[in-house]
Amino acid sequence: MVKPRLNWSAEPWSDDEMLECAMVVPETADTATFTFRAPSGAWFDYEPGQFVTLDLPVDPAKGAAGNVQRTYTISSSPSRPLSISVTVKAQKDSIGTRWMLEHLKPGMKIRAFGPSGIFSFHRHKAKKYLFVSAGSGITPMMAMTTWAWDSGEMPDITFVHAARRPSEIIFRERLEQFANRVPGLQLRFSVEELDPFRTWHGYQGRLNQIMLGLMAPDYLEREVFCCGPEPFMQSVREMLISLGFDMEHYHQESFGAPVASEAEAPLIEDVTPDAQVAAEITFAASGVTAPCAETDTVLAVAKQAGLNIPSGCTFGLCGTCKVKKLSGEVHMVHNGGISDDEIAEGYILACCANPMGKVSVEV
Repeated sequence: MVKPRLNWSAEPWSDDEMLECAMVVPETADTATFTFRAPSGAWFDYEPGQFVTLDLPVDPAKGAAGNVQRTYTISSSPSRPLSISVTVKAQKDSIGTRWMLEHLKPGMKIRAFGPSGIFSFHRHKAKKYLFVSAGSGITPMMAMTTWAWDSGEMPDITFVHAARRPSEIIFRERLEQFANRVPGLQLRFSVEELDPFRTWHGYQGRLNQIMLGLMAPDYLEREVFCCGPEPFMQSVREMLISLGFDMEHYHQESFGAPVASEAEAPLIEDVTPDAQVAAEITFAASGVTAPCAETDTVLAVAKQAGLNIPSGCTFGLCGTCKVKKLSGEVHMVHNGGISDDEIAEGYILACCANPMGKVSVEV
């Protein structure tokens, strides 16, 4: 490990100076944290949640023509300014990240650019926060939580994280150490699979709106920050919209494409059923066509038309109201009562499917 160089008269680091790798810490089987220092002793000034771009000398044999640039959220906090860290997780098609995991060692120097980005709770002050992340999307949440811890004024944070298995929850022990010492941090983990021979007492299954409501009952009062793969973030947005959340208080950052400025922020155009927009459902087997609004569910319209679709929970969990859609489009936010394969085959859950225009179902 590189010895720390304390230089209290130094200026903040600028990307004119290369970074020196000081330490590499394995986090999970395919994830590691790389800590860097400035050889001059410069300190790091940035907002928790921002990112840095690394210039990586990838071997051309790995499919790269010369250096490649990869952007990573800074997982450390500016409250600890003598170093800067990124936590990287290798994906199937990783080139830069795979090079880092296999070749980047303490003492090596690389070029870096930044820090930059707009994803930070410093820009959206609130008394209560809801952090929602998946996979390596946990990194900006870790930076913001560490800042809150170091500030000595831990706000009310509900920290929701989704992982494939308990053993793949990055920063789990560090977060639990924080949460064990302050009442303001509540951890809520969900996993899709269990580790063999290890007990798990948390949530299991894909994160859904029922889980989210249980994890953060006061979600309507919270400023929400979300980071993860785009399908995950879209699912979170749909959950919040269906729960009546004011999306002016929602902020997101994709770990695939971090945003450097407000001008670069992509326009999010989620489908939202509108009570003022007319729709129509044809129940093909019954020969009934009923007008309705986009905010009506297929189940509700069927009942109003005197038709019976067997149902149970009525909020997308049990799967009892599963029916085949013959044509048209629906907007559906469910809670696990239907599989992706069934959706691909054209099935919907009548209790939580909203018609978008003209729709025909096999009822």
